[in-house]
Amino acid sequence: MTQPSLPMELVYHEKQDGLLCGQHCLNNLLQGQYFTAVDLADIAQQMDQAEQQHMAEQGVDTEEFRRFMEQPSVNMDDSGMFSVQVLTSALRVWNLNLVPYASTSPLATDARKNPIEQRAYICNFKDHWLTVRKLGNQWFNLNSLLSSPELISNTYLSLFLTQLQHEGYSIFVVSGDLPPSTADETLLKHPATQTTKPKLLSEVLEEGREDQELKAALSASLAKAGVGPTGAVASGAGASGAVASGAGVEVDDLQAAIAMSLQESSSSESQGTSRPSQQKEPSMEELRQRRLAFFSKNTP
Repeated sequence: MTQPSLPMELVYHEKQDGLLCGQHCLNNLLQGQYFTAVDLADIAQQMDQAEQQHMAEQGVDTEEFRRFMEQPSVNMDDSGMFSVQVLTSALRVWNLNLVPYASTSPLATDARKNPIEQRAYICNFKDHWLTVRKLGNQWFNLNSLLSSPELISNTYLSLFLTQLQHEGYSIFVVSGDLPPSTADETLLKHPATQTTKPKLLSEVLEEGREDQELKAALSASLAKAGVGPTGAVASGAGASGAVASGAGVEVDDLQAAIAMSLQESSSSESQGTSRPSQQKEPSMEELRQRRLAFFSKNTP
């Protein structure tokens, strides 16, 4: 597999941790670890308190206030999901704003006409946030559910955003000057290349589970074949007491398992459905006679 180019490795990309996609989305946008879950939770709590104070001004004995206090926070939940209001408030620290892509705002209108002229987009669908950002003169899908950043061509960006809309995503244009980043500066001079499309983390985890299942199956086969965990063939317990191939043989686990399977298959075919009969182990005298016959035949 072709390794990613150095500029691609400089792209900051947080992968999914629990349901903290809002945090990953912001940090991938800003290209660094600018926010933690605690930071965003503090912002959400401040917003909750402001909303509670506003409702209390209408009277703490009202039915509306009672129902409000019974409802869970709309700004965050226990899983780590944060609202668009929290993300918007966090970005104001950097003088950045979120403008709905489908709105009548002049910025949104320009973005729909020519999306590559913008700097970044933040997208949300239900409980998931993701960032699409330009670094250098190239666009990247920085979805935290991907195993690595995904390079998006300028010609495909418009179709990509349209596809997200059709899937139900709300898209926001990021307005303002993003903080400088090493990846942005490097990619201006050395564009990134990508020969392998990144996978979803769920696919990577599934492959990992399949690898573990394969390893378990191989271990079971090797144990049955008499091959130890390091690949060494177990020493024979025959009358001679000699170890196969002298002091031991190192074999590849996979080859040993396959060879054992082929041997069992061949044995089953030659013997039909019946089990092969057990051969009597040669005695010490028979082994000695065989060795003498072999040396006599091969000695000039």
